[in-house]
Amino acid sequence: MFSGLYNTGIVAYQTLLRLVAPFIPKARLWVDGRHDWARKLQQQLAGNKKPLAWFHAASLGEFEQGRPVIEAFRTQYPNYKILLTFFSPSGYEVRKDYEGADYIVYLPADTPANARQFIELARPQIAFFIKYEFWYNYLRALKAAQVPVVLFSAIFRPDQLFFKPWGQFYRNMLHYFDHILVQNQESVFLLSSIHITNVTLAGDTRFDRVAQVVTTKKSIPIAEAFKKTSPLLVVGSAWPEDMAVLIPFLNSFTSPLKVIIAPHEIQDEEIERWRSQLTKRSIRFSEIADGAPATADILIIDNVGMLSSLYQYGEFAYIGGAFRQGLHNILEAATFGMPLFFGPEFAKFQEAVDLVNEGAAFPISSVTELSSDFSKQYENAEEASQISCQYVQRNIGATTKVMEVVRKLMSESGPPVRSE
Repeated sequence: MFSGLYNTGIVAYQTLLRLVAPFIPKARLWVDGRHDWARKLQQQLAGNKKPLAWFHAASLGEFEQGRPVIEAFRTQYPNYKILLTFFSPSGYEVRKDYEGADYIVYLPADTPANARQFIELARPQIAFFIKYEFWYNYLRALKAAQVPVVLFSAIFRPDQLFFKPWGQFYRNMLHYFDHILVQNQESVFLLSSIHITNVTLAGDTRFDRVAQVVTTKKSIPIAEAFKKTSPLLVVGSAWPEDMAVLIPFLNSFTSPLKVIIAPHEIQDEEIERWRSQLTKRSIRFSEIADGAPATADILIIDNVGMLSSLYQYGEFAYIGGAFRQGLHNILEAATFGMPLFFGPEFAKFQEAVDLVNEGAAFPISSVTELSSDFSKQYENAEEASQISCQYVQRNIGATTKVMEVVRKLMSESGPPVRSE
């Protein structure tokens, strides 16, 4: 019964996206990216005689979380090809040229037929799902094909369907995983309460990823020249709800401060509307790149891909998404050591909860709160900066624990085979 309802929901979701695709660019990418998927996948895999590992990420954030494991797997199992799939266009369109994977495609919708055909074509020797991905038909197809399945960097909360009296269908999905690596002890307890014991407390692989970011950060001369010797606030992944608080705050803040704002989505009309509301001088990154002088207090980034490197220039960071959409990655900023500010909806993000409790992060819900908390940190940010940096450093190592589980599973499953 529940599987029938689930499959009906998947079909309904596909139908809805097809209907709105002509009007919504993101929906159009979702639909077009899956058109004729089987032929495209078959073409990509044609001639491959090596064993294959499949990694699936919902979107860009989950990909960055899984990236250390992908790269560790590549290093430790160089004979394998790597297939990377995405659910969301915001992941695929940004990372479709990622050199760490051999094949990169959209994940076809989770219907029974699609799942069976996908597994038959890809023939993975092992499959990885990152953090939140629970696709019933894919998990069933992998189990039927006797493919080991790993879920890592997972985090569970009491309000999830797995732990509700009526959640048996979703609880059953968890039994399809050969091993689950979780971020915190609460997740271990919750899974144990529903008799899921193939669990390891490993932490979050994002800490390993952001540690890589520090060592591979790119120099951004325009940002460095813009900052000069002024204290700098970097605003990462700003949504309109964030700017509704930030703009009045920035307009009223009188102490020396440069600001770099990276919008969550690059929309010219929205950027220009923000600029019209700001009373301080602002300039777009593209204007400086085209030769305009950087005589401004606020620099607005109108491209993608440089946010993680921009944090190296900051003394403070505001991270967007925690008013409604979902808090963006705060660890990229924390690893550079600075006080963090974000909206009030952060309870689902373990690292945010930890850093708030430790005194390095400050949730705000109004202009008044932001002004008060920021002013205090502006006068003395040293303690919060040290806490945030040390927090990242002591949580590095989840990737190593994932790979320990992988080695055990792969040794148990026998030598890799690639059928012709």
